[in-house]
Amino acid sequence: MIHPNKYIIFIYAVFMFLIPLLQLCTGKPMQVHSGGGERSLEDISMEIAGYSGVVKDIINLTVYGKAQNRSYNRLALFTDTIGNRVSGSENLNKAIKYMYNALQSDKLENVHLEPVKVPHWVRGEESAMMLEPRNYSVVILGLGSSIGTPPEGITAEVLVVASFDELEKRAAEAKGKIVVYNQAFVNYGETVQYRSFGAVRAAKHGAVASLIRSITPFSISSPHTGWQDYSSDVPKIPTACITVEDAEMMARMASRGTKIVINLKMGAKTYPDADSFNTVAEITGSKFPEQVVLISGHLDSWDVGQGAMDDGAGAFISWEALSLIKDLGLRPKRTLRLILWTGEEQGGVGASQYYQLHKVNISKYSLVMESDIGTFAPFGIRFTGGDKAHAVMKAVMQLLKPINVTSVDPYGEGTDISYWLQAGVPGVSLNDDISKYFWFHHSNGDTMSVQDPVQMNLCAAVWTTVSYIVADMEEMLPRN
Repeated sequence: MIHPNKYIIFIYAVFMFLIPLLQLCTGKPMQVHSGGGERSLEDISMEIAGYSGVVKDIINLTVYGKAQNRSYNRLALFTDTIGNRVSGSENLNKAIKYMYNALQSDKLENVHLEPVKVPHWVRGEESAMMLEPRNYSVVILGLGSSIGTPPEGITAEVLVVASFDELEKRAAEAKGKIVVYNQAFVNYGETVQYRSFGAVRAAKHGAVASLIRSITPFSISSPHTGWQDYSSDVPKIPTACITVEDAEMMARMASRGTKIVINLKMGAKTYPDADSFNTVAEITGSKFPEQVVLISGHLDSWDVGQGAMDDGAGAFISWEALSLIKDLGLRPKRTLRLILWTGEEQGGVGASQYYQLHKVNISKYSLVMESDIGTFAPFGIRFTGGDKAHAVMKAVMQLLKPINVTSVDPYGEGTDISYWLQAGVPGVSLNDDISKYFWFHHSNGDTMSVQDPVQMNLCAAVWTTVSYIVADMEEMLPRN
């Protein structure tokens, strides 16, 4: 006869042994609490391990199964149909209507549009003609928010500088000139300062216009546009980006003492803010519907290329995540909310207004995710959050060993989710091979030809795995 206490201990031991096996078989977590209070990482890791079957199903469906290449094909149809989608444009309005209908057709839940105001800047006709030392057409793309020139343009001598420091040293030479920046590309975060503030820095010293070497490490005579900022206490001057090749050519000319004269014409205009929308769809949570995992990309783009890479692909793998979860018949405990942002390229304008509207519920947001750095071959994710949450995400990513995508690196980021990150909500961004991202960024080269369907499949598998598991875990991600 077994003593009752020993029998109870025996049954408990068998139960504890079987739980992970049951989890592995079903692919669904079962909660085990070793005691009251805060759960241990060991308990949470055991819960996450139970999702291995679900992750296998996600991988099989998107990488090898009937959903293979779906995100790529959806994106190709969208970009070929709509084209680029700059803030305030009719194309962006068409894109939002297109996606609203597509998400409804996909039978996602609570599909709706949330109204916001976005900047409305129009490029207009533009040209730059070198008049001295020879006639030569300089390829330009005006920078977002730039003012235009008079109809006859601005004709002025050029001052070429390699840095802000050189501009300061030669400040006395800048008055009445067109300042050309020929800065080296170090990295995007550092070098983009020339695009953002080059006009202001030149105008402080009396320049009449500025031309910025495109923010890219590689060029085939392709200018790259982007947003720039004026300062209220400095006169506004027209500003545009030029190709790497033309910036270097003018630097060589200037180094020989050759006088350079350019006529710059820009028809750029800024109109009153336009009506736009953040596009929202959900899979409503089964147990904690008021709690949210937010997954996102931005729908707007610049007015060149197709906006396929930046950020059509990020938006479409976010949509794909909800489609895959629905196709697998899954419903997470928390609400999984897809947002396709508007006005990101002007500084996260649509996302800022969403945050102001929804921050009252900030305690209910478990995780915010944004894909906006390409969908090339993925390495894993970048994560912003506390140590315990980081450990949770590492456990989640280990389930993606079958496709060799397991890294969890610091600093999850994204213009649109930055407001939430600053308020302490954990955040994730995709970590992929961006070695060629800035070759195409904000240029005519951002087309479907940049995209690879196999790489998009892998990114979608990562995005789906992370969003679903965090949305379905028994508890929200821990915060600092």
